[in-house]
Amino acid sequence: MKYLLILLVFFAHIMAEDSKQKVTIGAGPYIQTQPYKGVDDILLPSPVIFFDNGLFYVRWSRAGVYFLGEKKEDYAWGFSLTIQPRTYGYAASEIVGMHTRENTFEGGVAFSAQKDKAYIELMALSDVMGRYDSWIFKTEAGYDFEYGKFSFYPSLIFIYQTAQFTNYYYGVETDEVNAQRAAYVPSEGLQIGAQTYIKYPLTNELSALINLRVDKLSQEAINSPLVDEEYIYSGLASLIYTFEY
Repeated sequence: MKYLLILLVFFAHIMAEDSKQKVTIGAGPYIQTQPYKGVDDILLPSPVIFFDNGLFYVRWSRAGVYFLGEKKEDYAWGFSLTIQPRTYGYAASEIVGMHTRENTFEGGVAFSAQKDKAYIELMALSDVMGRYDSWIFKTEAGYDFEYGKFSFYPSLIFIYQTAQFTNYYYGVETDEVNAQRAAYVPSEGLQIGAQTYIKYPLTNELSALINLRVDKLSQEAINSPLVDEEYIYSGLASLIYTFEY
């Protein structure tokens, strides 16, 4: 259900367009390791959608609507309203004595710019479901290139996390303290990541797509008594179909 609204708006917008638009759809398993002690990794099916017509876009599981910008053959820039899921947290049953820390959705404003094959994106996102009830600020810069039939889309990611964010996902409240776990109230932190998409065509329309990503937790998160890993590893393997509508 969490992707239903995004999908409905997405397809409604495509149907309203007079000119043909390139659309990529697919699905595959998504896995994300957990940095918490004794908490199982996340494994779930994920839809994959890529679409951008200069007015509306979907990039994997994130969607947005431009309200200012320009799109040309060799460059594009734009400001948009955007929303994405946040798959962090754990259930109370996974860490005895701790309260559940839930997944959420983040929404806010994004600025993106692309010139030839280089791109940068800046985002200010807030917790729209009131889990950590604050903001994060994300910067991503990357470059697209090809090697033989392979297409690569590597990027670096910097995420500033407010104290409310780090405290919600990595803090320990006074009523959660036990003999092995002291109270912990972290301050803000900077998480750094690197990722790449790798695409290989199988036919003119069908391709294999892999996403690989690693994030180094902020020092504030690493110092948490709940955490025993410095990195979060995540990835997606999917088949995608590209067509014009």
